[in-house]
Amino acid sequence: MKIHTYRHFIAHLLIFSVLLTSCSGAKTSVADGQLARGEYFDASKTYRKIYNKLDSREHRGQRAEIAYKMAECYRYLGQDARAATAYQNALRYGYPDSSIMLRLAQAQHGQGAYPKAIMSYEEYLRLFPEDNIAKRQLAGARKAENFKKNKTRYIVKNAKSLNTRRSDFAPIFNGDILYFSTTNEKVKGNSRSEITGMKRSDIWMTKKNEYGTWQRPEPVEGELNTEWDEGICSFSPDGSTMYLTRAERNQSADTGTSIYTSRRSDAQWSAPERLNITADTLSSYGHPAVSPSGEWLYFTSDMPGHGGKDLWRINLNEPAGSLENLGDAINTPGDEMFPYMLTDSIMMFASDGHPGLGGLDIFRATLTPSGGWRVENMGAPINSEGDDFGITYASPEHEAGFFSSNRGDARGYDHIYSFELPDLRILISGTVLDRDEEPVPGAMIRIVGDDGSNRKAHANPDGTFSFPLQRGVSYVMLAGAKGYLNARQQFTADTAEEDAEYSIDFTLASLTKPNILENIFYDFDRATLRPESREALDELVSLLKDNPNITIEMASHTDRKGTDEYNISLSQRRAKSVVDYLTESGISPDRLKAQGYGKSRPKTVTRRIAREFPQFPEGQLLDEDYVMSLPEADREIADQINRRTEFQVLTIDYDMY
Repeated sequence: MKIHTYRHFIAHLLIFSVLLTSCSGAKTSVADGQLARGEYFDASKTYRKIYNKLDSREHRGQRAEIAYKMAECYRYLGQDARAATAYQNALRYGYPDSSIMLRLAQAQHGQGAYPKAIMSYEEYLRLFPEDNIAKRQLAGARKAENFKKNKTRYIVKNAKSLNTRRSDFAPIFNGDILYFSTTNEKVKGNSRSEITGMKRSDIWMTKKNEYGTWQRPEPVEGELNTEWDEGICSFSPDGSTMYLTRAERNQSADTGTSIYTSRRSDAQWSAPERLNITADTLSSYGHPAVSPSGEWLYFTSDMPGHGGKDLWRINLNEPAGSLENLGDAINTPGDEMFPYMLTDSIMMFASDGHPGLGGLDIFRATLTPSGGWRVENMGAPINSEGDDFGITYASPEHEAGFFSSNRGDARGYDHIYSFELPDLRILISGTVLDRDEEPVPGAMIRIVGDDGSNRKAHANPDGTFSFPLQRGVSYVMLAGAKGYLNARQQFTADTAEEDAEYSIDFTLASLTKPNILENIFYDFDRATLRPESREALDELVSLLKDNPNITIEMASHTDRKGTDEYNISLSQRRAKSVVDYLTESGISPDRLKAQGYGKSRPKTVTRRIAREFPQFPEGQLLDEDYVMSLPEADREIADQINRRTEFQVLTIDYDMY
């Protein structure tokens, strides 16, 4: 909603120079007076009656004027659909002010009719190419579709237990109590606002019961609420002082707003007292926000600044001479309102001057080391094509709380919404296996991140493990088990803001039995290593560097074909080729022994081999007698299994003394 004195508290103070004198009559003068005083609800009804009585042919000029004024009322009431229709009627009847196209564009923008809004902004900017407000809002309309297509992970819900059939808005936490402004039918005072048609706002509160459910809201106790508008409050760090906005109605003057303070004694709040911010009595002040340190009071005012409403601050400890406009990075020619200090260096605020989805959007401003502000739109679904404002967090450590919005309400009424950014579910999982692809029971996995994290856990009996990760952190992972060498992996979690699960498996080498090196290839009938062997050999180099105290025997085996003498010689040369590669890669030759076994040590079928080749029973020795008993095709497979390169750990105390 774009009007409430307690919300867009200065908007109704504007006196429209566009009010024409050509439209005469008692009814028109009444409506004009209502509009000039900011009584938009009453004025819209009066203008509607006048508009319907005017003949569309005889009174085109008057109809154009009344339609425009009626549209202005709807604009401040936050009823964008009605405003757009009324602006279009004003154009149809020839309203003479070409700036109406900007108002139409803004109403279309607030409806979420982005293509229409873009066309209207562009038409307006052809006439007024230097209008910075229109430029910014056009940029927002162009970005809006992208915002809505690429929503953030925030979960937004209507906080139904807090809302009524009228406007409820501007929630704020004070400890475990949630305060907010409301115009429900049970507020103090009986009169209705000429501005909104609703009862004037009071400050109410609620807290959770023992089951964690918000209780039925009730008015704050004490002398805080009156027949006037009270709302949009903040609290001192100790929670004992409330800073609030009050708008007192005066029939002989425009309604202004001021910041007041109230103090709590037990559960009672005292009668508010006006807070003197400056000697300027013509400007309005509201939307107070106390910094967590208690040093600064941030607020909104129409004091001369960047145009529209600006955000300001004043030092509560030494107010004299401390008044400060927050500058170009925050304030625009549009309206900046509803500041909220999440921390002393992070401010949330609402603006229709920065590019957004329509109406007011919520922005996060972070204070940089240089003293400037970095401003970012909170995106959808926090923001919508309607007005989104008045955000509060339960704590700075958790992205959860409440905010206000009039989204989806044709009357322009505000309601309270909850929001939460769920924790990302980023996991890394895998299995710890030995080189025969059997689970290693009791394996220990340690994971160390460059964010300072250091965790460890045991693998499950089936060798599986799982760790939660943080987004964008680089990790070093180490797996080990009794009777096995350690294995190391490195990993960097993605920076994408989405749930993800990554997989890394560890293969541990045994200390007590030979470990086959897969994918070691030689030229036919020679000892020359083929290039495709490099990857497996480099993994062995890493293993030896990660386990600097072991020595190994590098063994090569052949199949049954050929003489014993020839196979011993060939396998010895092949084992020597591997050792040479390892030493060239930085492994001390003292840690390496090359041994060729020829065909003297045929392979025994392991569980892994039996799974891959079920024609060979587990535990079967693939000696020459057995191989010769096989069909021809299986003989070649058995020979291939016997042709292998293995390493066996010899000692585990190299260079330890």
